Amino acid sequence: MPGRTGAAPQGLIHRHDLIAALDRATKKQVTIVSAPAGTGKTSLLRSWSEHSGRPTAYLSIRPDQYDAQLFWLALLDAVRRATGSSEPPPTAPGFNGPEAVKAELAAVDGEFVLIIDDLHELSSPEAIGQLTTLLRTLPTGVHAIVATRGLSTLRLQRLRLLDELAEIRGTDLPFTEAETRELLATAGITLTDRSLAVLRKRTEGWAAGLRLAILSLAGHPDPERFVAEFSGTDRTVAEYLLAEMLDNQPAEVQRLLLRTSVLDRVNGELAELLTGTRGSERILLALEDANAFVVSLDHERTWFRYHNLFRDLLRLELRRTDDVHQLHRVAAGWFEEHGDVAESTRHLQAAGDWTEAAQLLTDHALGLTLDGQAATVAALLRSFPSGAGVRGLALAHAVAELNRGRPDEAVAHLAVARADLTKAPEDRRHRVRTTIAALDLLAARLRGNFDGVIERVEALPSATTTSTADVVLSNDARATALLNLGVSAAWSLRLSESEKYLLEGAEAAREIGRPYLEVACLAHLGFAATRDSLTRVRQYCNDAVELATRHGWASEPVIAPAYITLAGTLSWTGEFDQAAEWLARARDAVPAGGEPGTQLLLHLAAATLSAGRGRYEEALAALMAATEVRMTGRHALTARVLGWMIELRVRLGQLDKARATLAAVDERLVATAEIRNAIAVLRLAEDEPDAARAELRPVLDGSASRNPRLSLIEAYLLDAHASRALGDDKAARAATERALHHAEPDRIILPFLMTGSASLLTGLPSHSATHAALMTEIIDATSVDPVGLVDTLSRTELRVLRYLPTNLTRPEIAGKLSVSLNTVNTHIRHIYTKLGVTDRSTAVQRARDLRLLSTGRN
Repeated sequence: MPGRTGAAPQGLIHRHDLIAALDRATKKQVTIVSAPAGTGKTSLLRSWSEHSGRPTAYLSIRPDQYDAQLFWLALLDAVRRATGSSEPPPTAPGFNGPEAVKAELAAVDGEFVLIIDDLHELSSPEAIGQLTTLLRTLPTGVHAIVATRGLSTLRLQRLRLLDELAEIRGTDLPFTEAETRELLATAGITLTDRSLAVLRKRTEGWAAGLRLAILSLAGHPDPERFVAEFSGTDRTVAEYLLAEMLDNQPAEVQRLLLRTSVLDRVNGELAELLTGTRGSERILLALEDANAFVVSLDHERTWFRYHNLFRDLLRLELRRTDDVHQLHRVAAGWFEEHGDVAESTRHLQAAGDWTEAAQLLTDHALGLTLDGQAATVAALLRSFPSGAGVRGLALAHAVAELNRGRPDEAVAHLAVARADLTKAPEDRRHRVRTTIAALDLLAARLRGNFDGVIERVEALPSATTTSTADVVLSNDARATALLNLGVSAAWSLRLSESEKYLLEGAEAAREIGRPYLEVACLAHLGFAATRDSLTRVRQYCNDAVELATRHGWASEPVIAPAYITLAGTLSWTGEFDQAAEWLARARDAVPAGGEPGTQLLLHLAAATLSAGRGRYEEALAALMAATEVRMTGRHALTARVLGWMIELRVRLGQLDKARATLAAVDERLVATAEIRNAIAVLRLAEDEPDAARAELRPVLDGSASRNPRLSLIEAYLLDAHASRALGDDKAARAATERALHHAEPDRIILPFLMTGSASLLTGLPSHSATHAALMTEIIDATSVDPVGLVDTLSRTELRVLRYLPTNLTRPEIAGKLSVSLNTVNTHIRHIYTKLGVTDRSTAVQRARDLRLLSTGRN
């Protein structure tokens, strides 16, 4: 909320010198406040924000924050609340926090302050690195203040060199005598100058010590004697003051503070459960107002935490008076009932109920990961005692290993889980079996064992109970299984099956509220649709990109398949600049050592782009990198990779290497269309056109296994080259016409470029050419003079004509062609004049009658 002026909150004072220092610091980009616990960092920041007069977002990081996503979600929520944004909170894993927060900050009009307190609680190296980047590149007018214990983990040396970093250290924070007197006065305590000086000297101006002393002094019958006897080490003093404070509090407050100290965060309802009394929220609010080491965590002041030192001392006292383990068990039950499985597991661990904690984590590890808490799962696993003392964690370990991209290690854990299945209670066996089956599918896919995924699908059991836990797990497992089936079918080139599975998976993900899974399904759907419609390919990919962007995952691996597919298909149609942009996005999103299938597709897309641009050595290097991707099984596109390697070696004049590559091809792949086409290219280079045509015959008659798009078009073009070499111009023209026929619906030009087929087009009769507009684009891409194509319309007019049958408006056509709207209007007027028509629909029909446009898809 925007800062406001007025009286200091109860228990806070105006530390004028420090507030002035913060005012000066905000002239720089970032301020770091680094000091030990209890030095008054939070109080200073709250007091400054209340009087700064600037819009301020304040985030206090909750203890043990392991997950980058949860940190960025909390920070985005703080910024949106401060700016009054009504955007709904994003959910699910992989949340791209830096982009979302930076965009929100950039939209702020005027100055804005971002305060992040308790940075030391952020245990995610990923989040620390991302926050460092954000702080280095804050939008103009935004200043950040970060408070932490000790030295900051942020790497902001560059800002220091640019004089854009201000620092306030622990030595700047001790209370002066004047501030100590004012602090005492706010509590209604008066001391002589001598006693005040003694108190400050013995506490060394330590804010926490002073506040503890004030709590004990309030109502003390002899404040001067108390100060005189106040001595000892920090630990001794703190324990003494804690006892004094508790003795001076009403019994219900003592009970609440002690029994809720087992929690890292507490609200009124949970406090009442642990204490068995009502009015807990009122007590917590009063304690915060009194600045008694209680801090609210949200704007509504419903969740609270205790100062770490205060909480630890309360816990020390609690051990002497209560059953701590039972309190943890009660808290665990409350958090599980309210859907916070991670916190529930932590309390079961604290209670020493290791078996129950292992069971709870195992049941929910997959769901936690799908919700973006994979790092929390890993942290919880580390909190279990080592050795064989705790059983039943194999599945949770498998989930963690799969998330780290280590399927081999996950498979070993799954074997242990499968062996332990007979020992599981009867009511849990279905749950465990379902999780094993779902993880088996994912492990097989990540290892590149696509046939194994299909084989394992029958192992996925159907639900046998209607318990909430079983239903949730079964829904998660089903949606995950459909995704893995769809991906594996796609990368086995069973594209029709793939599209069916992925559509079902996307729908299932929507129904159960798992947008991350929905994005994953949509991202792979584009590739599944490449068998017959680039229009549908782009629609699926665009839907995936839109949904991913909405949730902040535009740079996450989950969306990479859509980027790769767009890059590849845009290369098919000769739109190389756009293809390069999507390929760059894909490279940014794909992690090193990521999923093998995605790595192979990325290399193949890079090779496709380079080959289309005539950069054959770059294309060959990308294909060689694709062959080095480690897989347990075979990717169906391996044939395309090897076939294009052979063709590119021929184009580069490396015939011996082409022959060597062919000799090393697995005999099961030799009969595929991709390898047959490659052999035909080699035979043509060896001046054996008859052998080339014989090799192509199974591709053209459909008996060879092939991708029905690129391979068939390429085969017709190679057949045309072979026919021309044999002197059969009629057969060459017929084969070229067939290639154009199959390329026309989606304007595919890549095979024409890779086979050097522009010369085949110039030999076609100008008046019998059905695909004049497409031919013009192909020749444009090869920079060959279009002699004898179409005399009536210019090359540019033919390109405009190509878009008239579509639903694109004139401005959209201008955008596609990268020309002005006036230029498009001029060309359309010329087209109408030359065709003797007055409107668009008649122009399209006239062009089809003249065979300048195809009559439609066949």
